Amino acid sequence: MAGGYRADDDYKYLFKVVLIGDSGVGKSNLFSRFTRNEFSLNPKSTIGIDLASRKLRVHGQLVKAQIWDTAGQERYRDMTSAFYRGAVGALLVYDVTRHVTFENVERLLKELRDHTHQDIVIMLVGNKVDLRHLRSVSTEDAKAFAEKEGTYFMEISTLESLNVENAFTELLTQIYCFYGGCKGLC
Repeated sequence: MAGGYRADDDYKYLFKVVLIGDSGVGKSNLFSRFTRNEFSLNPKSTIGIDLASRKLRVHGQLVKAQIWDTAGQERYRDMTSAFYRGAVGALLVYDVTRHVTFENVERLLKELRDHTHQDIVIMLVGNKVDLRHLRSVSTEDAKAFAEKEGTYFMEISTLESLNVENAFTELLTQIYCFYGGCKGLC
C-alpha cells in the first residue's frame, strides 16, 4: 500500500452509535438490515454486544458509523452501560405492537442520558410498523414523547426495510451537523 493509505482510512469522521431497547423489539434485525442488508425471522438474542460498521456519505463527506447492538435483556443492563461511553448517537427502539416496550423507553432514555455525553443525538424508533393490525402504540403518542424529550423520531419496518436507511442517515446527518460542523447545511 503506497504511502500507508488503507481503504479503511478513507472516511473523515467516525461516529459511535448504540442501539438500545427492550429484548425482542428488533434491534438485531435493525443492526443486520443496516450493516449487511439481512433480516432473520428468528433472530437469536444478543448476548452482550454486537459490533459492525458501515460508511455513508453525509453532506459530501464520507463518515463511518460504528454500530453497537446492545443486549436488551435486563441481566445485561449493567454490562451495557459501560458500552455507552463515547457514543455520539443512539437509536432507542421500541416495538409498536408491544406497548410495554414503549412504556420502558422513558427508563432507557434516562439510563442512556446518565451514561453518555449530554450532547448525544438520539432518535426514538418505532419498529414493526408492517404489523398494522397489531399496533398498540400510536404514531401521535410516540411523536409527542419524542418532542417532549428533544429526540428525533421515525417509524420503521426491518422486515420490509422501510425507513431503516432513512433512520440511520438522518441520525448520522444530525451527528455530523453537531460534531462535524456542516456550516449551516443542516
